[in-house]
Amino acid sequence: MGKVRIIAVTNQKGGVGKTTTAINLAACLAEAGKNVLIVDADPQGNSTSGLGLEKNNLETTLYNMVLGEADIKQTMAKTCVDNLKIIPSNMDLAGAEIELIGRERREYILKEQLKKVKKDFDFIVIDCPPSLNLITINALTSADTVLVPIQCEYFALEGLEQLLHTIGLVKQRLNTNLELEGVVFTMYDARTNLSLEVVEEVKHSLGSNVYRTIIPRNVRLGEAPSHGLPITMYDSRSKGAESYRLLAEEVIEKEWS
Repeated sequence: MGKVRIIAVTNQKGGVGKTTTAINLAACLAEAGKNVLIVDADPQGNSTSGLGLEKNNLETTLYNMVLGEADIKQTMAKTCVDNLKIIPSNMDLAGAEIELIGRERREYILKEQLKKVKKDFDFIVIDCPPSLNLITINALTSADTVLVPIQCEYFALEGLEQLLHTIGLVKQRLNTNLELEGVVFTMYDARTNLSLEVVEEVKHSLGSNVYRTIIPRNVRLGEAPSHGLPITMYDSRSKGAESYRLLAEEVIEKEWS
């Protein structure tokens, strides 16, 4: 197994397809034969339930690991996907920030834990919360790269500028190796001029940091999480499944480039 790549999937705006991207990218990487760990760092626990776990009936979660009550290996669970494990989460995580006040090196807790299992995986995907808090900082401090899902809508660029500024600050102060993995467009509607305009504007701003794959608006993608399945298992032939497979291929190609 080569060097693991740790990818933080984040956007400070909600509703941009962040968790959908984290779940389905991780599942498609696993489907391609990679050993993958997904870290659900969002207190909403949507990656956890979206991969078939009952988030309110878990003995140990990311919360217990962050507080030092459980080791990372005790926290890890199997998912419905072969080659894909998860560190699950639920609303308990929302209280972690207050409990960690005064803790030394609290920005590095996740990084120190991931070091113990890195050798077991090809990819670690972190689903970040849609806000800039201590858990997000932990994710960015742990990551090699940041993948940013952007919805094709009018205010997309506004949020992107804020996020790039945050990534720059973390790189400067906490994680000098952090790079932008790339931007992936989600909820693309080919029937609207606005979607096309947003794509062109972001490409003009970021150039090579934009993935070729564009994730379309797709009803099946929206339905899959309620069944506790990634799109590859819920509707393997849907446009959503095909798109996330293409994205996974691009991510793997980048690994070897």
